[in-house]
Amino acid sequence: MRRLLILLCFFFLQAAVQAQDSSVKDSLLKTFADTKDDSTRIILLLKVSGIYAKDSFDSSLSYLNKAVTLSNEKKIVSCDAFINNGFFLLYYYDNNYKKASEYGLKNITIAQKIGDDKLLAKTYNNLASSYNEMGNYKSAIDYSVKCLELTERIKDSTGFPLRNLTVSNTYYNLRQYDKSIFYSKRAIAFGKQFDNSFAVLMGLNNMAAAYSGKHEIDSAIIFYREQLQLAEENEDKTAMHYALVNLCQNYFSNNDLAGVEKYAVKLKAAATEIQDKKTIAEIYNVNALRHILRKEFFLAQTQLDSGISFAIKEHADAIGNLYQTYSKLYFMQNRIKEAEDYGYKYDSLQSAANLKELSFYIEDLNVQLETQKKEDQIKLQQAQLDKKTTLNYFLSTGAVALLLILALSYRNYRHRQKLQQLKIDELESEKQLAATEAVLKGEEQERTRLAKDLHDGLGGMLSGIKFSLNNMKGNLVMTPDNAQAFERSIDMLDSSIREMRRVAHNMMPEMLLKYGLDTALKEFCTEIDRTDVMRITYQSAGINSITLDQTLAVTVYRIVQELVSNALKHSKAKNVLVQVHRLENEKLLAITVEDDGAGFDPKKLNQSAGMGWQNIQSRVDFLKGRLDVQSSPGNGTSVMIEISIA
Repeated sequence: MRRLLILLCFFFLQAAVQAQDSSVKDSLLKTFADTKDDSTRIILLLKVSGIYAKDSFDSSLSYLNKAVTLSNEKKIVSCDAFINNGFFLLYYYDNNYKKASEYGLKNITIAQKIGDDKLLAKTYNNLASSYNEMGNYKSAIDYSVKCLELTERIKDSTGFPLRNLTVSNTYYNLRQYDKSIFYSKRAIAFGKQFDNSFAVLMGLNNMAAAYSGKHEIDSAIIFYREQLQLAEENEDKTAMHYALVNLCQNYFSNNDLAGVEKYAVKLKAAATEIQDKKTIAEIYNVNALRHILRKEFFLAQTQLDSGISFAIKEHADAIGNLYQTYSKLYFMQNRIKEAEDYGYKYDSLQSAANLKELSFYIEDLNVQLETQKKEDQIKLQQAQLDKKTTLNYFLSTGAVALLLILALSYRNYRHRQKLQQLKIDELESEKQLAATEAVLKGEEQERTRLAKDLHDGLGGMLSGIKFSLNNMKGNLVMTPDNAQAFERSIDMLDSSIREMRRVAHNMMPEMLLKYGLDTALKEFCTEIDRTDVMRITYQSAGINSITLDQTLAVTVYRIVQELVSNALKHSKAKNVLVQVHRLENEKLLAITVEDDGAGFDPKKLNQSAGMGWQNIQSRVDFLKGRLDVQSSPGNGTSVMIEISIA
């Protein structure tokens, strides 16, 4: 769960990129119109392009092309390095790092040709930043070390803070955390020496991230707090947002709810000013972490779902953190399979990143092979080379390529295995759902049969007996005591008939089959309310206008029946509220049953030996619904169920 800023020290146009005010652009264009020197006019066009580079690709490209046209018309080669840097800047902000690096490589050729070591060092730094973004850490560390060595050799002291910062960032990506900390400290020290607050801020960020990578969370928190304080003093909103996100994540690692709450509140207050979409995605993750520590799992799941949707839509790299948090959420609920599924999703993202890195190594190897072939052709034209040495070189290169191919093949094989296991798990889940459906349908069919047998068979017999006894009454001569006993027998027979009809109705209510779910639930609640055992209120909205599948309607009816029965038996409640609403926008059926009874600890549900709660859970699972129980001793119980009716 790290949040490490990728650093880039753009040269020549850095000040222009930071100046996003339209008045600056207008001033530059006015100066351009008044200036006669062509080299100055090219630089002015490049500065205007730099203003647009981050936010408007087309506008930036337009001014770049004007600069190129003017340079070609006037044949001004001295501005080529500035132009290449302008294109580097444009493509870097457009996330086209491969294209950006091509212009960086052009500037290396120019710098070496004219012997400009400052230009060369700055270009090395830019290339290190672009290769970091591409995941090609081998090239990134090569260029960042070259940059730092050259900077120190030419004593370009103003470049010390950011160059050390780039090296620390690259070592972090290589997971060499001790080296990352070493260069972060140097960046901070030089930043303070040369009054570069950006280098100090990001040095603190990189150092805290490295300590977090080493699982030294307390040290990481210290430096993130120092970064936050400095960001607030400098009114650097981006650094402040990142520091707050990282603080929340590290306090969560320490299981410190108070720490998470403290900085989450600050993050929420600053959220209205956030422009970085990656940070917005991380805020959903922070909110989920808060709910997890509060054991508000349903709310945590809601935040994670929203965060994942946002991250996918905006292509934010925070999706890995969201998957990892989802896995932790399910582990805390003892939902092992779901936890492992999200763990697998997170691992898949990491594997994709590793494959991306490996692809760059293969690409570099191919470039090296092509370069070697060309060099061999030139050397063969000049003189005969040692064939044995050349053969050995190609054999060793082929062996490396073969090892890389084998490594990729093995990784693909493991990936296919995991996919196959996922398919098996899905089939197993479908099998269990089919079995549950068969059991529930069989249960309802048996209830229907028994209800008909009771009502039509036993009910008819009892009614016939009553009719016969009433006829006999008029033809018998009985003493007053016998007559009274006879009447009591008739009354008991009436009570038996009513009880039999009540049982038959509960087993398969005719109201449900004839008039639908809403009428049946209303009648059920009314019957319970008439008993005066407790006050029960029924509310519904939007379900009269839809036709529900009979299996779904019967299952929902049984769920409500079981929940109300639980309230009657166990809660000692005086009032019960039953609500059934249709959420049309989300195509959901929401069922809520609340009571003001004794309440209980929801954790004990998993340990319950009774069949009632198991029946409820199995029916909700059968309907692929979501169930949330909110209760505590002395505070009543609220059960919320959402079922898709799309």
